[in-house]
Amino acid sequence: MTPGDNEITAQLVRDLVRDQHPDLAEHPIRLGARGWDNQLWRLGDDLAVRLPWATVSADALLHKEHAWVPTLAPRLPLPIPIPQRLGVPSKRFPRSWLITTWVPGTPADRAPVTRAFDAARSLATFLTALHQPAPNEAPVSRDRGGLLVDQTEQFAEALSAATERGLIDEPAAVRAVWHDAVAAPPWTGPPLWLHADLHPANVLTADGTLCGVIDFGDLCAGDPAYDLAAAWLLLPDGIDHVHEAYEPAPDPATLRRARGWATARALHGILIGDNGVHGRPGGKPSWGPPAHTALRRLTATVR
Repeated sequence: MTPGDNEITAQLVRDLVRDQHPDLAEHPIRLGARGWDNQLWRLGDDLAVRLPWATVSADALLHKEHAWVPTLAPRLPLPIPIPQRLGVPSKRFPRSWLITTWVPGTPADRAPVTRAFDAARSLATFLTALHQPAPNEAPVSRDRGGLLVDQTEQFAEALSAATERGLIDEPAAVRAVWHDAVAAPPWTGPPLWLHADLHPANVLTADGTLCGVIDFGDLCAGDPAYDLAAAWLLLPDGIDHVHEAYEPAPDPATLRRARGWATARALHGILIGDNGVHGRPGGKPSWGPPAHTALRRLTATVR
């Protein structure tokens, strides 16, 4: 199956649940959200069904979540969607799918953080709990949590595209943040568990602060600087509070690497946001504003 081959409807979701998990079939079903990899359908008040729809890699990500997230969830201080059941490919829908717990809240790209200090403490506490040594068999990523220098080509392509579209004002400053991060000593500790996709659409807010973290499809082991980059992407202020509350306190090299990862991810968000504004495939307009804000703050650190 390629993305878009099957239209996902409430009736399809109900039929899948009835076929494979009949004890849940009478729960009300309604659309929750259409994400990057998956569609999310509410199943009653407490559960959700996630079905891949837009990328060919989504099946493997769902299997990863089903295998690993239940072991991590008990120690995490913010609510997360915990896998409950795995749906298998069938004639109705030829891809795997997942039933998880439902986490209430609004994605931060639509309801940004306003209580910066509270959110900074929550983020630091969450990352401290998550960033524990991962077992040898933990998944790893080619693009997240590894060596920054290995991403130089992708960074250069993103910077060039953003510059050509007139989306950034100071490409030299952006490049300077990246070069400083690449020059920082690499992570020498054990690979730690990473969420590896902490951008505003994957963090939930309520009353101006964080209330949940979703989408663990990119979960992997690696350098904690990758997740620490989220402070620039999520918070309007108080980034230092994250570093002060995070344990153990990140060393200067880790913070330099985190700024590099944040810069690369901000560029990515800016490009995706611009796609959404101009109707290009894969565009999400709400990703642009927080990414622009993050990049402005990051380039200010090199002036």
